[in-house]
Amino acid sequence: MKVCIFKSSVEATHEAAKLFIEQIQRKPDCVLGLATGSTPIKLYKELIQACKEGKISFKRVKTFNLDEYVGLDRLHTQSYYRFMCEQLFDHVDIDKRNCHVPNGQAKDIEKEEQQYEAAIEAAGGIDLQLLGIGGNGHIGFNEPGCNLDCGTHLEALTQQTIQDNARLFFNGDEAQVPRQALTMGVGTILRARQCVLLAFGKSKQAAVQGMIEGPITKANPASVLQRHPDTIVLLDALAAEKLKKSV
Repeated sequence: MKVCIFKSSVEATHEAAKLFIEQIQRKPDCVLGLATGSTPIKLYKELIQACKEGKISFKRVKTFNLDEYVGLDRLHTQSYYRFMCEQLFDHVDIDKRNCHVPNGQAKDIEKEEQQYEAAIEAAGGIDLQLLGIGGNGHIGFNEPGCNLDCGTHLEALTQQTIQDNARLFFNGDEAQVPRQALTMGVGTILRARQCVLLAFGKSKQAAVQGMIEGPITKANPASVLQRHPDTIVLLDALAAEKLKKSV
């Protein structure tokens, strides 16, 4: 695990954008693993700008998102499919047939899990996986206590995650937040050839410290990235404050 600390989230995001741009330039038909939430929005803006300037093209790129809420229509304001369209897909030259987001409305969830894993494998596996980290250490929606070897699966969301995400729903109402999500498993994430994790701000300090310096434990699912052969962690100074070792 390579850890890089920047003065600001803007600098860390710019470094992440460089890694994604270089990946697409090096392999125009690459497979990208993508994430949602507020953390990657500025990264996606940089990728959109690079595409508009002709530095990269998404025409042959395939993408697989980490997760999706169960039960939300794809056009719901908080669905991750809609998020990706608004923040990236609608603004670049990607073929949306190559954009994959788990189907949280699938009638047969188990079949959807299997098909998602099969689609990733058929695409040749993920070349570069973007990750964030929750305040409780989750990656994707792999919550504390999850199986650290599993593939795409149905995950019950913890109360902390529900509370953290409630601000995004109408009037911050926790009752509107789905209780389950379909998520790539930790095992799926670990099969990506390279992972890039972004973490910013005070709220991520404890999770970041446990991920980097703590033991590998189900209590902090992100800690399993210590096993990954090529993970780059990009932090702003505030998120890195609890780190004890020099990195």
